[in-house]
Amino acid sequence: RDLYPRHLEFFRAGADFRERCFLAANRVGKTVAGGYAMACPLTGEYPHWWEGRRFTRPISAWAAGETNETTRDIQQLELFGPVTEIDGRKTVAGTGIIPGERIVGKPTWRSGVTDMIDTVRIRHKSGGQSVLGLKSYQQGRKSFEGTARHVIWGDEEMPDDIYGECVIRTATTNGIVMLTFTPLQGLS
Repeated sequence: RDLYPRHLEFFRAGADFRERCFLAANRVGKTVAGGYAMACPLTGEYPHWWEGRRFTRPISAWAAGETNETTRDIQQLELFGPVTEIDGRKTVAGTGIIPGERIVGKPTWRSGVTDMIDTVRIRHKSGGQSVLGLKSYQQGRKSFEGTARHVIWGDEEMPDDIYGECVIRTATTNGIVMLTFTPLQGLS
């Protein structure tokens, strides 16, 4: 971990800030860091060195990317591993950051998007179940309205209107909004 001081700083910032961003170059592990910062509150399992915020009860969360396909191909894959079949039923391999034994039942799948999870339940250390929904910015601001969330992770730069909705969704839970991205859109 000592070789990744910026990653540790990103984790640590969760203890003091409701909003945080890991802004860095391509291929330096931003998505892995975001996935890990999402997996810990979903499962309630934190390493002994964790200095960030800890959730001791199950949470409701969203992970979102630019498009349905990038959310599936990047965040979903990082968190759960590849889509596979068991006994003729589609599921995930459970080889991602979130171990397969933490996944409760089978995910529900997004209609109209091949192999994209809509919602998945994750066994929390407390005995309850966290719920993670996968979304995309292409769904628009309206799809981010109306429900409270404890953690929201946006991978890649989020449009301002959607970001505002995410901050509102975490207001009543004192939740966290975190972004991981490379600033490819220039000054925004």
